Amino acid sequence: GAVNFVVLTAAASSANSGIYSTSRMLYGLSWAGHAPRTFRALTARSVPGPALLVTCAALLTSIPLMYVSDSIMTAFVAVTTVASVLFILVSYMRFRVLRPELHAASAFRLPGGWAAAWGSLAFFAFVTWTLTLERETWLAVRVSPLWLAALGVAWWAHSRRAASR
Repeated sequence: GAVNFVVLTAAASSANSGIYSTSRMLYGLSWAGHAPRTFRALTARSVPGPALLVTCAALLTSIPLMYVSDSIMTAFVAVTTVASVLFILVSYMRFRVLRPELHAASAFRLPGGWAAAWGSLAFFAFVTWTLTLERETWLAVRVSPLWLAALGVAWWAHSRRAASR
């Protein structure tokens, strides 16, 4: 009983931390012009209300995932497989193309440069292939393109609105 209490308390604390940081990140991205202006709004208690609502709505998408998964671990593996370092790597490569002067001036550069970036992409392709070999991770591999498409549509809509201002 005590161990279960500690585990549940840690899980609740982690979820709370994730909700807090994600809503604040959306708020900050909005002020930087990288997210819709709607997320700039604060409640009377200085809480980024719209960002918090979207964060909680995104968190609630885990409920259907839990129903279609065999276990909590299967759902966790699916979510963590989708949310991988691949996004960071591709963003880095795009940054190097769009802002080479900022990359050259950066104190934090990827050791190995382009070779390391492309090598990492090859590694991710290998990891993706290995994820298709297990039933628990195959679901996440199948869902990933839908998630990427949804992110792409959101980015496209935001970019279009930002360009029209």
